[in-house]
Formats: sequence, C-alpha cells, structure tokens
Amino acid sequence: MRSIPCLSAFAAALFVTACAENAAVTSSNIDPVSLATSPPGAEPGTCWDKTVSPAIVETVTRKVLLQPAQISSDGRIQAAPVYKDETYQEVVKPREATWHEIPCAADLTPEFVSSLQRALGARDYYRGPVTGELDNATKDAVQRYQRDEGIENKTLSLATARRLGLIAVPRDTDA
Repeated sequence: MRSIPCLSAFAAALFVTACAENAAVTSSNIDPVSLATSPPGAEPGTCWDKTVSPAIVETVTRKVLLQPAQISSDGRIQAAPVYKDETYQEVVKPREATWHEIPCAADLTPEFVSSLQRALGARDYYRGPVTGELDNATKDAVQRYQRDEGIENKTLSLATARRLGLIAVPRDTDA
C-alpha cells in the first residue's frame, strides 16, 4: 500500500517537470516584439499601443507540365500533354506591427475624456452624453474618427488627440 503514495508523488513530479519543460519551449517561441510595450528607440516616459495586422495568405493552384504532348512529323497530336495540379500557400502580405504613440493612462482624466467626447461630438462621431468615462461608445467614436484619418485602432493616438486640439502640438525650437 505504501507504493501507491510514492507512485502518485512520482507521477506528480513527472507532470510538474513536463509542464515546466513545455512552458520553456512555449516561451522560446514567443516573438519578443509582441511582448514589447514600446517600439525600439522610443523616448522614455512615452506611451505606445501596437496594432498587429495578420498575414494575408493565398492558396495558389497551378498546373505543372509532367510530360509534353507527342506530336507526329505531320503535326498531329499523338499523345496529349500530361499535367499535374500543384497547390501551395503563398504569403501575399506578411504580419505587420504598427506602433502608435498614445496619451499615457495618467493623462486620461475625466476632464480629458469629457473634452474628447465633446470634440468627437462636434465632428458627428460621438452622440452620447458627456460623462468623462472612456466607455465603449467613446472608444467606438475614436475608432471611427481614426479610421477616417487612416489609423485602424480603437485606442486614441497622440496624433489624433493633437488633431482634435486636446494635446498641445510641440513647437519647433529652431525657428
């Protein structure tokens, strides 16, 4: 009877070891860029958001000539050509990560969000009440506005906040 607890302890140890090895293998397969919170070379103290567009893959089928047609000396076809269908997948556009500088969380005060809602409302993107809460209606309005500006992201970008007049545009100190 004592061998059963030892056996279950041994099985548990094997299970834990297998999980640890499996976790190590899995973590080595993770793309370090996908774990990053800011792009390489970003200024310290800035906040960023990343949009990852999936790869576009097409399935392509083509005919491959296995045996050419056999033609007699008088030009008649003696045997038709033989083809084989070959199907493969081709990456048309690789996966792509696009970084957007965003206002930091500390900047998203109720007053700021209220101003955002009013600015989007003045442009007919937001029709809800001015609550100062970054709710789904506000995020949807941000996404619609940014989509029209060429940014596919629901997170407010710093460039959008500047265009809306919510954040000051840095002045050129060389002028």
